Amino acid sequence: MGKVAAKLKVMPQSPDIDLDELQEQLEASLPEGAQINGFERDDVAFGLVALLPTVIVADGAGGTEVVEEAFTEVEGVESVSVENVGRV
Repeated sequence: MGKVAAKLKVMPQSPDIDLDELQEQLEASLPEGAQINGFERDDVAFGLVALLPTVIVADGAGGTEVVEEAFTEVEGVESVSVENVGRV
């Protein structure tokens, strides 16, 4: 089975969220078999900054859904969306 790299957009609940701490919590919440291959940050508006982790997951049923669900459960996360996906 192959692997895919997905860039996700993680929106914090407010501009006051510590992004370094949020990044650590996201890394800790990863399901087994998934790994993060770097983070970027994107200025959204009014001081709000989104985290853009690139996640490597197996190219199986469900794809990035388990990672999206895990990230959504992290305290301080408002929403998670997939920006793009490609094969590795």
